[in-house]
Amino acid sequence: MPHDTHHIRTLHSVGNSATGGAHGAAALSLSQPAPITRENYFGASLQSQILANTLRYTVKPLLRVWAKWPHLPWPTGAVELAGTVLPDVPGTRYRPVQLPHCKAEWVRGQETHPHRVMLYLHGGAFVTCGLRTHRRLVSLISASARTPVLSVDYRMLPRYTINDSVADGLHAYRWLLRRGYRPEQIVIGGDSAGGYLAFMVALALRAQGIPVPAGIVGLAPLTNLNPASKMAHPNSKTCALFSADVMSVFTEYANRIEQRLLIDGAPGPRVCPIDSDLSGLPPTLLQVSSSELLFPDSEMMAERLAHHGVPCQLQVWDRQVHVFQAAAGLVPEAARAINEIGRFVQDVVPVRGGRATGALA
Repeated sequence: MPHDTHHIRTLHSVGNSATGGAHGAAALSLSQPAPITRENYFGASLQSQILANTLRYTVKPLLRVWAKWPHLPWPTGAVELAGTVLPDVPGTRYRPVQLPHCKAEWVRGQETHPHRVMLYLHGGAFVTCGLRTHRRLVSLISASARTPVLSVDYRMLPRYTINDSVADGLHAYRWLLRRGYRPEQIVIGGDSAGGYLAFMVALALRAQGIPVPAGIVGLAPLTNLNPASKMAHPNSKTCALFSADVMSVFTEYANRIEQRLLIDGAPGPRVCPIDSDLSGLPPTLLQVSSSELLFPDSEMMAERLAHHGVPCQLQVWDRQVHVFQAAAGLVPEAARAINEIGRFVQDVVPVRGGRATGALA
């Protein structure tokens, strides 16, 4: 697949941002713009085109039906149950982990190194998916990055709030710290809604004075809960999975759930990664399809990160489906993208010998 690599541009000014008070303003004033390394992967394999058309005429219409009646008792748990039919990756070991308010899973591919670890937060629009739907993807990332992965089954809508999901990510990070991993040995990753959580967990760590991880990986991350930019983008007509009305209804649905569950009055505006002071975050890898609805979120997030002095690698994959990496074994681009994730993780946490004190075997 041909692609152009290392197209670097330094951004000197990108919009406005919430600086988080005097401390945030001081941090922002000290931040120097960083370059964005953009890699465009051109060409879509026949397999990826077949997958895109299959989703366009099966899953996409179902999501539009959901958008008409989002408050019906949809069997969202059935998606997680369906994940049991996905084959495990040979040689991978799994161990259940109990966090304070949710379950997690310790995933170890072959030849993993205990010197580094990834914390992974699955996608699913904060309402569906879980450990089983993402076990194969997480296993492949573990093997490629040669690192164990803590996959978190965080609390979801509608029973809980998005803030609860972020809290579960924080508990998972502290769990790793208690077992001897240092922040510079940890990478946080997530896809779609899990990408939103990956950034929000890192921002929450910084706000609490806890050192941030060595890197962040976002696979088509949702970084802006305001659907306006996505609805106005040409991809709102080309995305194989989401239509613009689905994104709009989801945002409204999430807002209503949050208001219903909060006790002390109406909530204030929800903070999004794209609107935050991002200074001090670690190097970031973003992978996104050129034709998907969430493409503007990744492109704008890369610009925001660069503006706040955070090195960012943005990989744009031609005409792939949303989170195409999960189709590894069916789509050749997925395997290549997962190899890129592995390379990034090993670059930000290079192995220098030794092992993390108290790390799980």
